[in-house]
Amino acid sequence: MEVSFSSDSDEDEITEEELDKLKEAVEEKKKLIATIRNKPWKMKQKLEVLKDAQEFVEKFEGALGKGKGKRFYAYKVMMLKKWMKFQRDFDNFKTACIPWEMKIKEIESHFGSSVASYFIFLRWMYGINMILFGLTFGLVMVPEALMGKPYGSMPRKTVPRAEQPTAMNFATLWDFSGFAQYSVLFYGYYNSQRTIGWLQFRLPLSYLLVGIGTIAYSFMVVIRTMAKNANDDGGGDDNSFNFSWKMYTSWDFLIGNPETADNKFASITTSFKESILEEQENRKEENIHLVRFLRVFANFLVMCTLAGSGYLIYFVVRRSQQFALDGLENYGWWERNEVNTVMSLLGMFCPTMFDVISGLENYHPRIALRWQLGRIFALFLGNLYTFLIALMDEINLKREEEKVVQYNMTLWEASLYNASYSENSTGRPFVDPSDVPRGPCWETMVGQEFVRLTVSDIMTTYITILTGDFLQAVFVRFFNYCWCWDLEYGWPSYCEFDISGNVLGLIFNQGMIWMGSFYAPCLPAINVFRLHTSMYLQCWAVMCCNVPHARVFKASRSNNFYMAMLLFILFLAMLPVIYTIVSIPPSFDCGPFSGKQRMFEVIQETLQHDFPAWFAKVFGYASNPGLILPFILLMVMSIYYLNATSKAYQASNLELKKKLQNQAEENKKRSKKAAEKVIEVQNESPFPSSKSTESGNSPDKKGGGEAGKKNAGAKNLEVPPRIAVTKPPGPSGTSQKPQVGQRG
Repeated sequence: MEVSFSSDSDEDEITEEELDKLKEAVEEKKKLIATIRNKPWKMKQKLEVLKDAQEFVEKFEGALGKGKGKRFYAYKVMMLKKWMKFQRDFDNFKTACIPWEMKIKEIESHFGSSVASYFIFLRWMYGINMILFGLTFGLVMVPEALMGKPYGSMPRKTVPRAEQPTAMNFATLWDFSGFAQYSVLFYGYYNSQRTIGWLQFRLPLSYLLVGIGTIAYSFMVVIRTMAKNANDDGGGDDNSFNFSWKMYTSWDFLIGNPETADNKFASITTSFKESILEEQENRKEENIHLVRFLRVFANFLVMCTLAGSGYLIYFVVRRSQQFALDGLENYGWWERNEVNTVMSLLGMFCPTMFDVISGLENYHPRIALRWQLGRIFALFLGNLYTFLIALMDEINLKREEEKVVQYNMTLWEASLYNASYSENSTGRPFVDPSDVPRGPCWETMVGQEFVRLTVSDIMTTYITILTGDFLQAVFVRFFNYCWCWDLEYGWPSYCEFDISGNVLGLIFNQGMIWMGSFYAPCLPAINVFRLHTSMYLQCWAVMCCNVPHARVFKASRSNNFYMAMLLFILFLAMLPVIYTIVSIPPSFDCGPFSGKQRMFEVIQETLQHDFPAWFAKVFGYASNPGLILPFILLMVMSIYYLNATSKAYQASNLELKKKLQNQAEENKKRSKKAAEKVIEVQNESPFPSSKSTESGNSPDKKGGGEAGKKNAGAKNLEVPPRIAVTKPPGPSGTSQKPQVGQRG
């Protein structure tokens, strides 16, 4: 329906009948705009009709009100359009604000989704550590630095006089001793005063809650991400018409940048390689007995490697304890840094050995990657827990040393009192804080070990990239012209990106952050710096120094395998922290919990002083094991019920999927039978076509016409020949030779 209206008509010239017609016309134009992409028209016609409809709606939509309400309606329509435009722009802005999105897409286009999944995981870890850094920096480090007692006001905040000459040396600071040890970076610097500053900030309570809250927040985020990935995984069928979908739907016709088009072309090529490899792996036939023997032998070699690395770390840590008892100043650099160096070297060379061993197993690349990840994960976890067991022995030695120091401090204070009494002094004599004896502070020692391990791991990663991948790429690139064989396609060639080693390095490093941040609040900040620089350095290295994998494979649609390992190491990292909070007495002269029997007693102290008595009584009842154990049992039963329900839903979804596939097959068969019946009816029809009639009337071709009628159906059903096109068609007018594979 076409309705024409004058654009310069006033309010009084438009009647009620005209307003109704105008309203109908505007609604029709809106429906046309919404459904124009479904019209079977040419693109030029669609654009013309769309432009006319948009102009019509924009011109007459404001006149749909009545009387004085027209202007208000026009204003409301205008604001609605502005709001919709703002929402689109804001969505585009949010997409543009995703950090390193274009870098990751460029890597995915050249190296595939498996390599890109590592950088997506690294970006996700960066976000988690930013939150952890904000918690520790804003609720622990800044309040102590601004409202706590300054440096030099008490022994725990002062460098001992014997260490002051070397407290600012680079070697001392690199070892996180000297002034670095007596700062907000470590546990021992914090005061045990219940409230500090004019805000009456409860620092010991904040320290404990932040330590527990970081672990709880990490649990929540990891589990939520796993659930989201499981939902995004979906239940669709990716195997039906896989190559057809890729062929006809891969290209993005909105691309206008040549560089983006090149990246998209490389991405489509890589996705075809991934799908071809998937199809080849699914059709592969193997000698099952030989494969089983090689896999058992490979696992035996892996177990020997893991056992040897665990024994080596335990041996090295025990040696370092002996060096500490004898005095580290009597030994060189290697003895002082032996533990960190050995753990870094094991983390560097053992994954390479596992990669060589995995060549015996002949797994699918994705399955081989998971085995490789599991083995390196077992290596890192074994090394870490071996280190922790040896560290617990050192903690016990420090606690024994504390008893001796406490006894010596009692004698020192008695002698100091006696000296002041003999001099007839009425007050306590002034003693410089740097001269006061102090305990070993095992919490600071644990924090220093974790910080050293983290820094050593960072340096090892960067040095490996620069001296390994980069120098090898430079050698292959510039010496290939004057070498005896082809270095690019032979040995050593360019390096491939080590997905398993890098992913496990991230997870292992994050486990150390979760374990050590309670004793060293600076660890999340160090890890944020490490992840930020790693993204740029590794993006540059993978694009400049690495080549795509020889066996390109598609990453799984969900990264829950990475998340499952991260969740497991988070659980294992939580155990030592909770054990020290609940079971081990804190140091008597350092840290926010000094003077207490257990660290968690700060909660009871807060309830006693800052809350009414009835609340403390309710909290005591709620923390009773008689209530906690039934609650845990109820949670376990709920989880079991939800898991069983989820499995039932999955089974029903699979059954429904099979029914849909069977129904589709039945529909195909029915369509085929219907087509055959139509062809039979056409063949048996007494009315021949005009073409066959002409051929039948010809005396020379009478028999041929009858044969043509009989074989018409066979010709229609005949499969066209497959022609091997090796050259483009020649120019018109030239004689064409029969092509290879063409039936005569």
